[in-house]
Amino acid sequence: LYYDRALIEMVLNMPKFFPTGNEENLLICVNGVGDKDFSVMITNKTTDEQIQFNGQCFPLYYYERSREIDLFGDNYEQRDGVSDFILNRAKLLYGGDVSKEDVFYYVYGFLHLPSYREKFSAELKKSLPRIILTPDAKKFWQLSRAGRALAEIHLNYESQEPPAEVQLEIRNEELGIKIFRVKKLKLVDERRTLIYNDFIAIKNIPPRSFDYVVNGRSPLEWIIDRYQVKTDSASGIVNDANAWCIEHDNPRYILDLILSCITVSLRTLDIVDSLPAVEF
Repeated sequence: LYYDRALIEMVLNMPKFFPTGNEENLLICVNGVGDKDFSVMITNKTTDEQIQFNGQCFPLYYYERSREIDLFGDNYEQRDGVSDFILNRAKLLYGGDVSKEDVFYYVYGFLHLPSYREKFSAELKKSLPRIILTPDAKKFWQLSRAGRALAEIHLNYESQEPPAEVQLEIRNEELGIKIFRVKKLKLVDERRTLIYNDFIAIKNIPPRSFDYVVNGRSPLEWIIDRYQVKTDSASGIVNDANAWCIEHDNPRYILDLILSCITVSLRTLDIVDSLPAVEF
């Protein structure tokens, strides 16, 4: 990403979150006002407003330019996205060991609560989410730990192990890397099988994996929509999803990504199902 105002008209708040591009930071991204159902995701990279529909990002940290003069470039001072006010309230409720990071992950876990999303579904289409601190310390820590576990899965979505129940059928392996080339992925057999190409099929896909939805689609459906060879009708430019795989000498990337993202969906749902009941 060449992230500069010379090429990008609206950089919005991203320069506050990643001013040099080398910062370690986390952003909770929610969709903005509109008719889409609420969803949330986490990222540690510079991200686009439409990664979530008209999205808003809430950082663990933000950065301000230091007033100190440095001949070798700008210095930045790290600030906390979680305020001292809310941290002090959390410590009164849950004990002095609570950190701002614990509160941040609590928010990520809280925003995955099905009961919260269902009860406030209309409000979440009109305004940004409002978060409460549960009065129950046990539930706070359950949600914070769940949020941390969800973040680990979502940030490392590319490296999840394939689900044990999914079956991978590969033919003509003697043809080498060409068998991994994608043209257009296709779901068949009531979405239990994904036809990868003429040589590969992914079978026994759990129907439950489609129940985890981000920005209107499950991860697998996003891959099917985006990872293909497609020619732009206006410009004639060919968008080839295989180009990145070739450039990075990883011909299996798309196949492994599909398998990993099925696991992401299933593990996310397992954690969401274990979240405690919270009264609003």
